[in-house]
Amino acid sequence: MQDRQAAGSAAFARLGSEVRSALSERGFSTPTEPQKRAIPPLAEGKNGLVIAPTGTGKTETAMLPVFDSVAEANPRFGISVLYITPLRALNRDMRQRLEWWGETLDIEIDVRHGDTTDYQRQKQANDPPDVLVTTPETLQAMLTGSKLRKALEDVHHVVVDEVHELASAKRGAQLTIGLERLQELSGEFQRIGLSATVGDPEEVGKFLTGDRGCEIIEVDVGSKVDFRVHEPEITNEDERLAGELMTNPDIASHVRAIRDIVETHDSTLIFVNTRQTAEALGSRFKELGANIGVHHGSLSKEARIDVEDRFKDGDLDALLCTSSMELGIDVGRIDHVVQYQSPREVARLLQRVGRAGHRMDEVSNGTIVTSNPDDALEAMAIARQATDGDVEPAHIHHASLDTVANQIVGLVMDFGEIDARRAYEIVTRAYPFRDLDEETFKGVVRELQGNRLVWLNEEADRLEKSGKTWQYFYANLSMIPDEETYTVHDIASGSQIGTLDERFVVNFAEPGEVFIQRGEMWRIAEIDDDESRVNVSPIEDPGGEVPSWVGEEIPVPFEVAQEVGEMRAVAGPQFEREAPREGVAREFTNRYPTDQHTAESALSQLDRQAETDAPVPTADRIVVEFAAGKIVVNACFGHKVNETFGRVLSSLVGQRTGSSVGMDIDPYRIELDVPAKIDGHEVVEVLHETDPEHVGPLIELSLKRSDTLKFTLAQVAAKFGALNRWEGSGPVSMGRLLGALEDTPMYDEAVREVFHDDLAVDATADLLRDIRAGDIEIVTTGGRTPVGSGGRSSGRELLAPENADASVIQTVRERIQNDRVILFCLHCQEWQRKTEVGKVNDQPKCVQCGSTRVAALNPWADEVVKAVRADDKDEEQEKMTRRAYNAANLVQSHGKRAVIALAARGVGPQNAARIIAKLREDEDDFYRDILARERQYARTQAFWD
Repeated sequence: MQDRQAAGSAAFARLGSEVRSALSERGFSTPTEPQKRAIPPLAEGKNGLVIAPTGTGKTETAMLPVFDSVAEANPRFGISVLYITPLRALNRDMRQRLEWWGETLDIEIDVRHGDTTDYQRQKQANDPPDVLVTTPETLQAMLTGSKLRKALEDVHHVVVDEVHELASAKRGAQLTIGLERLQELSGEFQRIGLSATVGDPEEVGKFLTGDRGCEIIEVDVGSKVDFRVHEPEITNEDERLAGELMTNPDIASHVRAIRDIVETHDSTLIFVNTRQTAEALGSRFKELGANIGVHHGSLSKEARIDVEDRFKDGDLDALLCTSSMELGIDVGRIDHVVQYQSPREVARLLQRVGRAGHRMDEVSNGTIVTSNPDDALEAMAIARQATDGDVEPAHIHHASLDTVANQIVGLVMDFGEIDARRAYEIVTRAYPFRDLDEETFKGVVRELQGNRLVWLNEEADRLEKSGKTWQYFYANLSMIPDEETYTVHDIASGSQIGTLDERFVVNFAEPGEVFIQRGEMWRIAEIDDDESRVNVSPIEDPGGEVPSWVGEEIPVPFEVAQEVGEMRAVAGPQFEREAPREGVAREFTNRYPTDQHTAESALSQLDRQAETDAPVPTADRIVVEFAAGKIVVNACFGHKVNETFGRVLSSLVGQRTGSSVGMDIDPYRIELDVPAKIDGHEVVEVLHETDPEHVGPLIELSLKRSDTLKFTLAQVAAKFGALNRWEGSGPVSMGRLLGALEDTPMYDEAVREVFHDDLAVDATADLLRDIRAGDIEIVTTGGRTPVGSGGRSSGRELLAPENADASVIQTVRERIQNDRVILFCLHCQEWQRKTEVGKVNDQPKCVQCGSTRVAALNPWADEVVKAVRADDKDEEQEKMTRRAYNAANLVQSHGKRAVIALAARGVGPQNAARIIAKLREDEDDFYRDILARERQYARTQAFWD
């Protein structure tokens, strides 16, 4: 105890009298653990990376020794400190946190970002603050202004907040060169990074400092968090709620369980993994009248600030959010965090649950609400790894060439002209670019010259400004992809609702289509491409589609998927010996933070697998199962490896058979749609025979046919100035772009980026070597297994042709025929019957009154029956009744065909009528149209099934 007190006293003793006096005034008598350990080396001027849980005083840990240094410097001229955050909203929060210290120590603190007024910018240039809080992009602009460059000559300290967020992004790679450009002005300065979660501190320390040496101060994050993994049990209330929410009892139980958690806490953050999930779940809470706001990046800035303020003021009980709330935006005190469905990554769980508590000695509490066996096992593995501090490493973008292009132009803007050799040396001082070779650098310069962004004076080997240098630079301050967004406007009020991205509008949006935004339903009235505007009107139809945002799928890491495989390896043999599920589950509740019901539900898939005598896929066993037209490779390797494996398999199996092979993956399965004559043995042969060295070339070949590479190439080409986007050159054909740029640095960078973000070529090659060495077993089994059938689709692009083949159509037909419906007579309103679709007569009739006016309803739609029979109907019952009569009219006119269409997933009377009305030559086309509608709907399958 005395030793700890002495360490604390020693930490604050390293600070000057002014700062110590301010600490006493602020009531800080004892430093926190990060402060005890970090202040001494930081006060000596050493570079440092501080990793500690939220609420342990990281900001003060960095800024107290920095304030001390600034307070002692007299006189002060320019900007002494840059405090860099990844979000503008964090800038506002940080200024408020630091203002008291600034006023007390007579240190001027200001904020600068894209929204800063011209007046304020001019004021900062003429009279620079001592501490400037800014973003990586604004630093880029500051480095080119003549007065600000003078002010930046005085920088002695740079603090990078949420450094983990930048380390794995191109924005961060750009920042590392930006810091080297800053050093050309100011000389060496102290670099301090702050984060709650870093998986590889040494690597991130090098990223931050350019490998100049970095003190790592890491405080155990696992000891400050407490997680529970919970899958709700279905109650009678959930059965009733399912009808009210137009969903099934499973999903109703999730909504009810989250609502119950919110009601038992003062302020709750509810995290979901995608914006479409936020919208879908938000609409469910809205139906219930729950006092819960929705917050994500596609809502307008005004809408986001509004819900942030209402939540902070206590006007909202909870905030339903995506990663938009991960990075510490101040919304007041939070006493619990709900994560809906697996968080997919350890770092994400720690960041999110770390938002709760927010006091020095308080443990942050979180509940992960899971929805299926994969989800639950995965969440248990992640919670265990998080408790032990096993965080994923940052995936730094090494040698990203569009970043090099961007920063070469930045250097020319800085100096007007610069020796090419000097530019190369500045760029390669930055850690992500240390291995960039001269020839590649020259190739980028040549490309920039060809696009008239810089001029290369070859005789003098100097880079100079060109005609488009200035325009390009200010149009490309950010490395965030420059994708067109459409604003969404309510016709009635004229107000902006939010935004939709270009890919959604082009591929899915058309007048008459329905989607959800801000938790409400909207119908598209008009799309104005010239104004990038979508006009909508509000509706109350629950059969809508949620907007699809690009790139939101959070990949499950290899290590997490492997632990799920290890869990299967523990449980599988016990079930094969016919051990009772409750006993096996009890063992898991002792190892993982979960309850008996959740563990039993998570293991149910494996228990059923044992009953079929099918082998269980594990961390080191691949199980290949096959039925007519479908092969499932059960492989516990995570998203990126399975995506890579899947592309290799679909490509090589397609070559062998001369057929298109459809592919879909999740972290535990690779599903291939193949011609019926193909079985799993071809896949096994490919796995055994593929040369590991051929994985990279095979993948690159397969990418040329994919939208992923074309879309990425367009983004990279824009950063090279090849598209001249600031001149409004209009859309460019993706196919022509690929052909034109194939032998350029832009193509190389697009391939590198897709490999980095979406694939795991080296890891896949290593696994193929393990297969050849016999370290990974491959077994086959005929027919579909419970584990193989139990996946959740990742929503990745399909490599299959647009038209589903006969085996897929047959599967859809069989599934719908086995689905159940309620038949309810609207003439006498007495007769109702629950039956399988396949058993329905060609023309359904009421067995009591003989009427053909029979509605086909969802099997849980008892509330609809009650609504039709009600004498005094409320507004909701009127709506249900109208839908029931619309369904009955279809059945009366089209018989069993209408029943089939109405039984499909997500197809209400309106869409069923469209499907039925279409003229077709082939019965299969009827099911193809149903499947197309279901696939559209499946983006929110978890909420709309």
